[in-house]
Amino acid sequence: MRKRVLNGLIVGLLVLVLALVTTGCGQGSDEVESNKAEGPTKEKPMILKFSHVNTPDHPKGVAAQRFADLVYERSGGRIKIEVYPSSQLYDDLHSVEALQAGNIHFIAPYSGKLTGYAPAFQLLQFPFLFPTPEDFYRFSDGELGQRLLDKLENIGLKGLAYWDNGFMQLINSKRPIRTVEDFKGLKFRIPGGKITEAQYKLFGASAITLPFSEVYAALQQGTVDGLENTFTNIETMKFYEVTKYLTISNHSYLGYIVITNKDWWEGLPDDIRTILADALQEVSQWQREKARESEHASLEKLKQTKLEIIELSPEERAKMREAVLPLYEEFEDVVGKELLEDVIKMVQQ
Repeated sequence: MRKRVLNGLIVGLLVLVLALVTTGCGQGSDEVESNKAEGPTKEKPMILKFSHVNTPDHPKGVAAQRFADLVYERSGGRIKIEVYPSSQLYDDLHSVEALQAGNIHFIAPYSGKLTGYAPAFQLLQFPFLFPTPEDFYRFSDGELGQRLLDKLENIGLKGLAYWDNGFMQLINSKRPIRTVEDFKGLKFRIPGGKITEAQYKLFGASAITLPFSEVYAALQQGTVDGLENTFTNIETMKFYEVTKYLTISNHSYLGYIVITNKDWWEGLPDDIRTILADALQEVSQWQREKARESEHASLEKLKQTKLEIIELSPEERAKMREAVLPLYEEFEDVVGKELLEDVIKMVQQ
């Protein structure tokens, strides 16, 4: 009898415990679902990180902050993007890995930094591929530009936009450059990429890969003699302080690619993803105009420095272009022959 009562008490206790556990689990699940439904609020916003290597007053830096401000406004304070300029979080060699790992949410590297992850991006390193900024815009705004961005999805990334920075020029501390022969024996810093490396080899120069944040010191110490970059980058990074000669060559277009983590992006609630995408599209058009204004202003400032400025004649530029034509055949399979041919056809139209 006592045994039967004891068994009954045990069964009753088990039923009570099970009921409490079930109720608790149900309440926890309801709370999680409630939190999911609520999403970020102004009091508890979604915090996102945008990392880049340029200064805050650079067109990229200004655009990144404008993107952050616009998203904050459009979301009613529910989404806050923290912008980290000047390699404060990651330099240009490590930002892609940080994005893949989910440590940051947006980066905007020079397209050449992506060639080690997606070889097709070497397309944008072909010298003299885009004769004018408008030719590059036709590429980046159209189906061909999207085809290139799609190559990033194989490495878990998503290309969202192209940002502008103008044409590359040549700056060095040793001698004026007017001809291919003037390159011989010089050491040029490059951001990476086999095509750019091969370009300088054809010129008889050495190519040394360095992070953007280390270039000034490398020029100062003589580790490199020069580099290729835009008027804006040369001026804002004060490379004119440690060099002597600027050749206006307009030989290659420098564009940035705004990138995010593919899985993270696709996992966002639709309303948040729409706010981010719409704001980025608007800022990207604004950034293009800002970059062109900056290039003009920076060139005027560089004319006031000690630099000797050399502007290539059409004939000198044509000879330099002829010298690098073998690169197109050598690397067509690396970037994708069909894509390269389609871009060349577009430019020639």
